[in-house]
Amino acid sequence: MRDLKQTGFNDRITAQQDAKKALLARFKPKPAAPDPEFEKLQEKRAAEKEALRQQRELEKAEVRRQKAEAEAARLAADHEALEAVEAEKRAARKERKQLSKEEQKAARDQRYAARKARQR
Repeated sequence: MRDLKQTGFNDRITAQQDAKKALLARFKPKPAAPDPEFEKLQEKRAAEKEALRQQRELEKAEVRRQKAEAEAARLAADHEALEAVEAEKRAARKERKQLSKEEQKAARDQRYAARKARQR
């Protein structure tokens, strides 16, 4: 085959290198034009994210408040139960003291009656 264009070796090598550069340039990322709505979208997303964060914070605060109320109610119930037990113990102790006083009085009356019976 004859060389119709009459190109030399160096011309062909240069053409090959240029073609290879052009092929590689196709795969390089192209500079993107900034979207004019990007700033607005970013601000909108930031506002939505902040609103969502505040909503979750409120939900967490509500859960903490409910837990605190439940804990306070449990402590109050425990305190009332403890007070009831203490009152029961006091009542039982008073009853025992009263019985022992009555027993002492009955024993004293019995001794008094025995002494009166001996004197006659």
